[in-house]
Amino acid sequence: MINKKFLAIITARSGSKGLKNKNLCKIDNKPLISFPILAALKSKYIEDVVVSTDSKEIAKIAKKFGAIIPFKRPSNLSKDRTPSSEVVIHCLNYFKKKEINYKYFILLEPTSPFTEHTDIDKAISMIIKKTNADSIVGVSKAENSHPNFLSKINSSGVLSPYKKKFGVYRRQDISNLYFFDGSFYISKVKTYLKKKTFYHNKTLGLIMPKWKSFEVDTIFDLIIMRTIYKNRKKFSNEY
Repeated sequence: MINKKFLAIITARSGSKGLKNKNLCKIDNKPLISFPILAALKSKYIEDVVVSTDSKEIAKIAKKFGAIIPFKRPSNLSKDRTPSSEVVIHCLNYFKKKEINYKYFILLEPTSPFTEHTDIDKAISMIIKKTNADSIVGVSKAENSHPNFLSKINSSGVLSPYKKKFGVYRRQDISNLYFFDGSFYISKVKTYLKKKTFYHNKTLGLIMPKWKSFEVDTIFDLIIMRTIYKNRKKFSNEY
């Protein structure tokens, strides 16, 4: 039995519909799949970086950037509606059968390419120091999407407040709320196999800067993120 501490799992299937070949789209002439691989490889904690994919092309490029591809993801786990939990558990069970055990794993997605190795290491150092935590995820401050600013529209097209009444709020006066931004997900393997989720009463949140919270799902997103990446040095110290 081989016991290791940290495994990085990067999920990248083929057949995306919103943006064709999404995981191979480029920012700064680098495919999206390369960003989480390089970030994980630079981490001082992560021992193995695995890409779970059903695509030969993605696998070939992932290997080029330093990831290992120990298996081809089954087609039944590569559907539009396949839960990410099933993909993760398939990967963890693969290593378990090989008698390789990890204490923790991190899930990274190519659609959140701005997560850096410094973010990963900060999150890992937080979870290994907290005895009451089994997982940690990236979160970002909800501003435009804050419930105080939201409304509903009824069947007649009339607006009604999402909360009890309409109000005019200053951003500095609203309560701090956060959304799961997809930057990273870390969990103890044992806990994840039991709960099949990162979200429970032992989940920590690491606040990520707004510019790192964007995800690529459409060509619109990709254009925005290319612009952000080009100008990242102007706000890279934002936290």
